[in-house]
Amino acid sequence: MKELRYLNKYLLKYKWHLFFGTIFVIISNAFQILPGPLVRHSIDLIVDNIQVYQSFNQLDLQDQFFEVFAFAILIYALLILLMALLRGVFLYFVRQTLIVMSRHIEYDLKNEIFDHYQSLPLSFYRRNNTGDLMNRISEDVSRVRMYLGPAIMYGITLITLFLMLIPFMIKISPTLTLYALSPLPLLSLSIFLVNEKIERRSEHIQRSQSRLSTFVQEAFSGIRVLKSFNREHESITKFEAETEEYKKQSMKLTVVQSLFFPLIMGLVGLSTILTVYAGSTLVINGSLTLGNIAEFIIYVNLLTWPVTSLGWTSSLVQRAEASQKRINEFLKTTSNILSEKDLVRDIEGKIEFRNVSFTYPDTGIKALKGISFVVEPGESLAIIGTTGSGKSTISNLISRLYDVREGQILIDDIPITHYNLNCLRTQIGYVPQDVFLFSDTIYNNISFGMEDPDEPRIHQAAKDADVYDNIAAFPLGFETRIGERGITLSGGQKQRVSIARAIVREPKILMLDDALSAVDTKTENNILNSLKRIMKGRTTIIISHRVSSAKLANKIVVLVDGQIVEVGTHESLLEKDGLYRDLYEKQGQLEERAEN
Repeated sequence: MKELRYLNKYLLKYKWHLFFGTIFVIISNAFQILPGPLVRHSIDLIVDNIQVYQSFNQLDLQDQFFEVFAFAILIYALLILLMALLRGVFLYFVRQTLIVMSRHIEYDLKNEIFDHYQSLPLSFYRRNNTGDLMNRISEDVSRVRMYLGPAIMYGITLITLFLMLIPFMIKISPTLTLYALSPLPLLSLSIFLVNEKIERRSEHIQRSQSRLSTFVQEAFSGIRVLKSFNREHESITKFEAETEEYKKQSMKLTVVQSLFFPLIMGLVGLSTILTVYAGSTLVINGSLTLGNIAEFIIYVNLLTWPVTSLGWTSSLVQRAEASQKRINEFLKTTSNILSEKDLVRDIEGKIEFRNVSFTYPDTGIKALKGISFVVEPGESLAIIGTTGSGKSTISNLISRLYDVREGQILIDDIPITHYNLNCLRTQIGYVPQDVFLFSDTIYNNISFGMEDPDEPRIHQAAKDADVYDNIAAFPLGFETRIGERGITLSGGQKQRVSIARAIVREPKILMLDDALSAVDTKTENNILNSLKRIMKGRTTIIISHRVSSAKLANKIVVLVDGQIVEVGTHESLLEKDGLYRDLYEKQGQLEERAEN
């Protein structure tokens, strides 16, 4: 239960739900117990008066006696019915307090986990896969809820019912109580062992289901590749193998589950037989009445489900603890991207790197080695280099997705670590190399970073990104839903929508991380011409492997293996016989060939 202590703060928050739920459980248990004495009195009434009734045979008094006798039995029946109705009412209240409490805590816990996920650095997501993150916020939280709801509810029911009923039974007959309860520990142990097997086999089914879902998802996502390589038959064969494994595990589970209710019924039947046997002996001795036997049979059946649920409840608690342990691992993970002075101010846009070196903490790859440069407010800098040269790392550091350990980054001559994270990031427009669009309308994707969406600004941003005409051509225009990860758009259209999303915020710093890699030369020129106007008065970082994208910049930095090898303007670098000129000539030849 150590890991589940984390949830005590939520139980304290909803203490009144827990308190009133316990009260309602006690009241509902009382209405369960009360019919027992009523049944005993009604049976004893019949047994005690049947001979008197028969003695009035063929007399007028017999009918009168029967009316009084039947009326008394009817009163008992109505009282038993009333007890059942009242128990049902309070069981409803039990669920409206304890189960509702568990749903409230589930809601709070999911929000806490998701909020914590949002605060964690990018390195966290590089270490953990998406499936595991999803599983902890869905499956694990659901298992924890089963502890907070059903497990607590049945636990309280079992404890209170035992405390109320066992003394009552012992007062009537200690011997009969011993006989009636003797099979119940065996029942609880048996259910626990069966549940253990059910849980293990359920876990195997869950893993098989996970593999099956992953396979189907990949098959549907990569359907173009499957069809292009004519591998549909192999895919079907693999799917059949996975479903066969799933069926095999499901059949094993069914075999174990089939033991569940026969086991319960057998042991309950044994308890009833022992009650009748021992009770009959005591009735013959004159210690008890027939009503007591009927009463005890009712009590045995009352205890059956709580005792049966003991094994199931303990299994729920075990599962919840394992799940909460997994959740706690992530909740205890803290972000190392923190603000030192929580500075909130409007930035002008000056960026300075002072001898910055950076090694990715999760892989140990050294991406930057002693990088130094300055970009004045309103100026533009192009960073050119081949794949793996460290270009994207610079944009990650400016956005503080990572923090440097060697050197220093300054914004407006103030260390970047002094800024409030939200303040800094809201003034940066970023177009990532790997474009991600949400499964929403084009309008909502472009306005994603805006507090108050403004339609004219959104339309202008689309025009500046040279995607307005494409959007207007769609039947629904800006209200077109673009599907998962923007699947309904072409690569170039997705990239231009991403550019529009960045510039619509009117950021002080604009970073384009290979943002034109998926567009053709003509579209690239159109976007670059629009960017000339957009870049005015705004600090711009253009990261690219294309020389054509670097022409707009006031200054160009050439990176090789994380080091700056050349710095200058487009013209000055062409005059040198260096890497930039070599890239320019090679890419120029490729473009000429493409045009021809």
